[in-house]
Amino acid sequence: IDPPCLCWGPDRKGNRMAKIGFIGLGRMGKSMALNLARKGFELAVYDINDAPMRAFTEFNICRQASNANDAVKDVEIAITVLPGPSELETVALAPGGLIDSLPDGAIFMDQSTVLPETTDRLAAAADARGCHFVDAPIGRLASHADAGECLFMVGAKDQVFQRVKPALEAMGTTVLHCGGPGTGTRSKLVNNFLAIASCQLNAECMALIQGFGLDLETSLEVIHGTSATNGQLKMNYATKVLIGDVEPGFAIDLAHKDLSLIMESANKGQVPMPMAAAARESLSQARAAGWGSVDFSGLADFWCEKAGLEKPRFKE
Repeated sequence: IDPPCLCWGPDRKGNRMAKIGFIGLGRMGKSMALNLARKGFELAVYDINDAPMRAFTEFNICRQASNANDAVKDVEIAITVLPGPSELETVALAPGGLIDSLPDGAIFMDQSTVLPETTDRLAAAADARGCHFVDAPIGRLASHADAGECLFMVGAKDQVFQRVKPALEAMGTTVLHCGGPGTGTRSKLVNNFLAIASCQLNAECMALIQGFGLDLETSLEVIHGTSATNGQLKMNYATKVLIGDVEPGFAIDLAHKDLSLIMESANKGQVPMPMAAAARESLSQARAAGWGSVDFSGLADFWCEKAGLEKPRFKE
């Protein structure tokens, strides 16, 4: 069933576009919402911090909501990009919260990285309200969110997926339908296990290169020419820590949170994950040393510092 017509407005080609409530304007969310605004979507935006909402004042099709519930009134799609399960459940599942405030027939699309159980509870609550649920976690880096080049792994019923796809395509270049509700979140945990564990392996690799006194560029040329290479080393390290940029695109604190979610979910399913446990312990050491707010590629600097080695950097 299509939503009420008041939730739609025409784009430049005369096609209808969903009116969207967007909650959570952090490092990824703000960039994604800005791309929606640039593509002509009418937005109501909300964040607990006022500063990121000011970026939307230049768009006459955007308004700054007073709270999360205000952001989702009379919308066709409500989007959340929040730090984790507790924040999401507080906003969405509390009595009189976001789900209770959704218009009948609206779509609640969560793009946070959370536990599968959280996603399942949200899906059930949305269904009980006569609404639809989509889990569409974000792949790739913050720089990709800036450029509108995210990858989305989507859990949704087929008809609902088609309704959210234009909004996802406005924020990214790759939209993958993983299956029904819940499959997006589970796919994200699988993906982030490899991404974060690879980041730890790369950090130790950088320390070994420095400890051996090898040329960094030549060593990377060797690695990228063999099966040892990986996306974190090519996509993240080369554009972050190895050029001296450790501003958080994805902070060590968040990486630690994601590994904790992964291990909790795996333990419930009796899936042993010794490599995940080792990687999380590494991140725990970095956080204990005050590195939690650093980009997770900064693990390379952390381990080199612990070994008394120079930080790995490309030659200028």
